[in-house]
Amino acid sequence: MAPKEQEFSQSVKLKYVKLGYQYLVNHFLTLLLIPIMIAVFLEAISLNPEEIISLWNSLHFTLVQIICSSFLIIYIATFFVMSRPRTVYLVDYALFKPPQCFRVSFAGFMEHARLVLPMEPKSVHFQMKILERSGLGEETCLPPAIHYIPPVTTMNLAKEEAELVIFSCMDSLLQKTGIKPKDIDILIVNCSLFSPTPSLSAMVINKYKMRSNIKSFNLSGMGCSAGLISVDLAKDLLQVHPNSNAVVISTEILTPNSYLGKERAMLLPNCLFRMGGAAILLSNRWSVSARAKYSLVHVVRTHKGADDKAYKCVSQEEDPQGHVGINLSIDLMEIAGEALKSNITTIGPLVLPASEQLLFLFTLIGRKVFNSKWKPYIPDFKQAFEHFCIHAGGRAVIDELQKNLQLSAEHVEASRMTLHRFGNTSSSSLWYELSYIEAKGRMKKGDRIWQIAFGSGFKCNSAVWKCNRTIKDPTDGPWADCIHKYPVHIPEVVKL
Repeated sequence: MAPKEQEFSQSVKLKYVKLGYQYLVNHFLTLLLIPIMIAVFLEAISLNPEEIISLWNSLHFTLVQIICSSFLIIYIATFFVMSRPRTVYLVDYALFKPPQCFRVSFAGFMEHARLVLPMEPKSVHFQMKILERSGLGEETCLPPAIHYIPPVTTMNLAKEEAELVIFSCMDSLLQKTGIKPKDIDILIVNCSLFSPTPSLSAMVINKYKMRSNIKSFNLSGMGCSAGLISVDLAKDLLQVHPNSNAVVISTEILTPNSYLGKERAMLLPNCLFRMGGAAILLSNRWSVSARAKYSLVHVVRTHKGADDKAYKCVSQEEDPQGHVGINLSIDLMEIAGEALKSNITTIGPLVLPASEQLLFLFTLIGRKVFNSKWKPYIPDFKQAFEHFCIHAGGRAVIDELQKNLQLSAEHVEASRMTLHRFGNTSSSSLWYELSYIEAKGRMKKGDRIWQIAFGSGFKCNSAVWKCNRTIKDPTDGPWADCIHKYPVHIPEVVKL
């Protein structure tokens, strides 16, 4: 046999060995119970009627025993039902699609950079190099205030952007779900870098005339992973407030956060961040279970803030000239990798099948006992999830997670295409990715979705969802007019 054919043959055999191992371990209890049930059935049919009557008569139960047993069974059943966590449903969600007039082409971005920093050609060239390798496309959008030369970062324009994004998402959500503002029991708004008084959550309550006893929260300064933190907060609140609806709004207001200095580490966000927003309706009502899109399975949060290096790797700072911006440390990817490892260690046992957990355990024992140079086993998360929504923070983030989790190009397609079409929309990017998968018609009943987000502090947060119903190709949403163009080829470098 030729070497290539032999190598192929061996790989095929190993593939089927692994598949057989996975099936055996994952269905061990079923395979064990089947022969026991067959043996019990054969024994039962071998008994004649007299033996069955004799067996029944040998079981003597008094009336008191029957009543006590019944009460015990009812008590255990009631305790089990009451102690179970309430299922949290994702009924539907709506996304902000910026108008075409907000579009920022590469040529427009670079011309703007040259006019804003005429005396800093090195800073302009640096931004061009970042944009060439960013993975962004020509359709991303910035708010009107940043289109001015120089950008006008006033409070009034920031409020106008917030109202446009948040109210557009809320109007769309109310229309899609049919829910009335007065039926909303919990409201959570997250926006990291714009936190006015009154708060953004108060702005929403005022606009939609919500109830006076609504439980509202406004989260700020928590970075791109704040969306999943908001979902986790909503989940906890829905556990203690039965028959309730919760709305989560995730966005980032860019108007007051355009950096006008020359520090390279602070110019990066100018090249990557773009407009976006999402509004999500969560509920624990049984009445919505039939029409809800997803059920929340797990939320796992990892915080590395105790480490000084991790704490400072993404921070809002002033440069020597007094310009405020977001400083991204050169160690960001390393710190993100460590945070991801910690998060995976927690979420792995919750979602991975037994076959993957055993392989990981055996490898860990082998490294500790026999040889520390053994290559560590990376669990195959494709066995646990059909879809992956990786925060579209930048091409490097997606590349690193694809490599570390051994994902295929299709698994990270939603993240790459979201980055290309909408840019880094911060905490709302995960929902644009989920919408992409739906728009492609890939979301089927029973599918499991893993959302992974990173944020300042430093945090890595995960959410696991299960699809409740097959989702047909939506006719609305941010991808409706362009999904037929995707996926597109994204070159390593776009020459400007």
